[in-house]
Amino acid sequence: MRGTVYHYDEDQDFGYINGVDGTRYLFARKDLNQGVALVRGAVVEFQPDDGAAHDVVAVSSPSPSSGVGQPPRRGLPAEKRSAGSTGLWAYFGRTVSVNYFNFNGRARRKEFWAFWLCFLLVQLALVGFGILVNLAVNGFGANAGSSSIGFLPAAIYTLAFGLSWIALVVRRLHDVGLSGWFVLVCFIPVIGEAALLVLGLMPSQVGDNPWGPVPAGVRVRSESQRLETVFGSSDMKT
Repeated sequence: MRGTVYHYDEDQDFGYINGVDGTRYLFARKDLNQGVALVRGAVVEFQPDDGAAHDVVAVSSPSPSSGVGQPPRRGLPAEKRSAGSTGLWAYFGRTVSVNYFNFNGRARRKEFWAFWLCFLLVQLALVGFGILVNLAVNGFGANAGSSSIGFLPAAIYTLAFGLSWIALVVRRLHDVGLSGWFVLVCFIPVIGEAALLVLGLMPSQVGDNPWGPVPAGVRVRSESQRLETVFGSSDMKT
C-alpha cells in the first residue's frame, strides 16, 4: 500500500503513515528499509498489518514544504523538537505567555502538573512575602495580623493567571478526548478539586482526536508491542 509519512518521533521511536485508504498506520524504525526519509510528506509503500505498517520503503523524495532555505532535522518536526525537551518552568512560562488565550489543541500530563507545581510555588512565595510585609507594617505586637495589605501581590497574581489555567484545563480535557466545556465542573466546590486531580492522572488519548495529534513526548506503544506484553506475561505464568 502507498502512503505518506505523517510524523516520526526519533526519541520515542514511533511514527504515523497516512495510507491511501484513509487509515493512519503506526510504525517504528525496525519497520523501515534503508533510504526512507522520515520527514512529513515523504511518499512510501508498506505492508499494512492491523493498524501497523511494516516493510516501509521510499517511493519518492519528500515535498520541500517543511522548511524554507533550511532543511529540517531528520525525523523530528519543529513542534516535536521544541516540546520534547521542555522543562517544568518552561512549560509554566509558555502557559502564562504564548498559551495564555489558547483554548485549542491538547496538553499532556507533564504540562498540566508543571503549571500547577510552579504556580503554587510562586503563590506560596508571595504569601510568605505578604506575611513579612504585614509584620513590617503592623509591627510584632498584638495587632501584627490586623492588616492584609501584604497579601495584595498574591491576590493579583492569582487573578492575573486565572484565565491561563482555565485554558490549560481545556487543552488537558481535549488531550483525554473530552469537550472543553467540562472545565465548568472545576468551579464546583470540592467536586472541582477532585475533578482536577483525576484529570491530571488520566493518560493522553492515543493517536489523533478532534483536537489534534498526540502531544510531543507522549510515549505511544504500537499494537505489536502491546500484544508482546500480553502474550509475554501469559507465557511467564504458564
